[in-house]
Amino acid sequence: MKDSLETTLKNLPDNPGIYQFKDSSGKVLYVGKAKNLKNRVRSYFSGKSPSARIDLMVSKAVDIEFIITTSEIEALVLENNLIKKLKPRYNVNLKDDKSYPFIKVTNEEFPGIFPTRKIIKDGGKYYGPYTDVKSMRAALRLITQIFKIRSCKLPLTVDTIAQGKYKVCLDYYINKCDAPCVGYQSKEDYNRMVNQVTKLISGKTEELLKEFKTLMNDAAAELNFEKAAEYRDKIEKVQAFSEKQRIVSNDNADRDIIAIACEAKDAACSVLNIRAGKLIGKKEFHLVNHSEDDLPAVYSAFIKQFYTDFIDIPAELVAEVEPTESAEIAELLQFRTGKKIKITVPKRGDLKSLVEMSRENAALQLKEIQLQKVKKEGNIPYTLAALQRDLYLRKIPRHIECFDISNLQGTDSVASMVVFVDGKPKKSLYRKFTIKTVTGPDDFASMEEVITRRYSRLLEEKQPLPDLIMVDGGKGQLSTAVYALRLLGIKNFEIIGLAKRLEEVFIPKSSEAILIPKTSSALKLLQQIRDEAHRFAITFHRLKRSKRTFTTQLLEIKGIGDKIALKLLSELGSVKEVQNASIETLTSLIGEKKAMIVYNYFRGVA
Repeated sequence: MKDSLETTLKNLPDNPGIYQFKDSSGKVLYVGKAKNLKNRVRSYFSGKSPSARIDLMVSKAVDIEFIITTSEIEALVLENNLIKKLKPRYNVNLKDDKSYPFIKVTNEEFPGIFPTRKIIKDGGKYYGPYTDVKSMRAALRLITQIFKIRSCKLPLTVDTIAQGKYKVCLDYYINKCDAPCVGYQSKEDYNRMVNQVTKLISGKTEELLKEFKTLMNDAAAELNFEKAAEYRDKIEKVQAFSEKQRIVSNDNADRDIIAIACEAKDAACSVLNIRAGKLIGKKEFHLVNHSEDDLPAVYSAFIKQFYTDFIDIPAELVAEVEPTESAEIAELLQFRTGKKIKITVPKRGDLKSLVEMSRENAALQLKEIQLQKVKKEGNIPYTLAALQRDLYLRKIPRHIECFDISNLQGTDSVASMVVFVDGKPKKSLYRKFTIKTVTGPDDFASMEEVITRRYSRLLEEKQPLPDLIMVDGGKGQLSTAVYALRLLGIKNFEIIGLAKRLEEVFIPKSSEAILIPKTSSALKLLQQIRDEAHRFAITFHRLKRSKRTFTTQLLEIKGIGDKIALKLLSELGSVKEVQNASIETLTSLIGEKKAMIVYNYFRGVA
């Protein structure tokens, strides 16, 4: 142990507080809190570290700084603030948490409501964060449709309004504001409207609808039918908005369902927001877990960092596992919000199902995070990393070969092989095959022949196999290709079949297709490769068929040679089109004399 650390350890107090491990450059490696600083910090040097990452962190530390607090709750608050400010390498950090937008309700006599990405401790209320900006914009659009919230930045107070300092703006004339700036709307009436807005963005739509219905009935009773009609329109818009929200519990409770998926240094968190029993939104977060802490510790770090800044916290947080320091976190949340927050870990029932749903979302998000890292670190297209994930491949399929069979009623059977490297076609590696050993329309036997020919040649030339072999077809074509590869003695290969009808992906030893979402970039790449193989095979088949037709029919016409026949076919596309062409068309292509020969031949004129 370093001498400087020994001195610090000897002088540690028994008080609660926070401690900071620092490296030789003075950079903070880790921030922690302790009920007893002496006992907690000394435990790092007892030889009973919880992980190798913590051992590594301790080995890099050359200094420990501590701050004494009067209570453990103060230590929790200070620890949380320092982690957010310093983002130490060995703490679990909520990545980019400050970049998400919020809807802010300002702390003024006549509050303004607007989106912001900055949290300022000015007494304003922040609703969010909105990880999906579209949902925030939709909420703001609904607010402007239903409520006449002022859009100006004037410092309105009852006194300044009474002094006549302001004039009405355009919003008043287009019926988007009731002009509280000149006293046309009272402070009480305006703030009642702001409270209605907060109910809407907090998910308390049933409560808001009840209030609107009461106001509508009151207006109607007073024969103020114009006002009643306004409330009727508001009710319809809120109901339309509310119907899009899924009912997930019958107890009308407000709660957040939290689930976290961890793997190595990455963690993803999914939060389902339930208000009045309805699922009103989902938030997703990326956490960096450099110390590879266990799941309860990651839960603890996330809740402390995410919830302690916001006023809009539900009465219950539902988690998959019990966070470490659960009691302390509950106390911290109560200290920050002024209300008791319950942390629940359900074992069965609807809440357990909701946790599992949130867990699936977190797991999918974690995969996306890992795929983005693969793309960034390996300069590999994201689509290929997604394809590896969706097909459970051992490695990223940078080299893909795809086969397609083409014939017309069993004649002129051909096959194509297209090659995609790093997600793009490599046309110099394309190959054409004329089927030699198969008679009639037998796609399975044709596929066996082509696979055998292609990969026996690779074996002879000692060339590597592609990362992924793909055949155009379902289970039958796939089984045939697998059989051919095994006859060649090839073992470590990756192969799939893509069926046209339902875009189903089949793999060996599985009777069921792999379900890849229709919107997936991985499926779109497979479709592109399959379509390119089909196009290449069709082109080759038409050329082969045209050559056969060309030699047996057009050259039988006396007076028509290779050049004239080739020109007719290249311009008109087929012998049938030549046969049906008018004398004018033929004349424009090969001249009047030759045109008359061809025209008369197909019409039996001697």
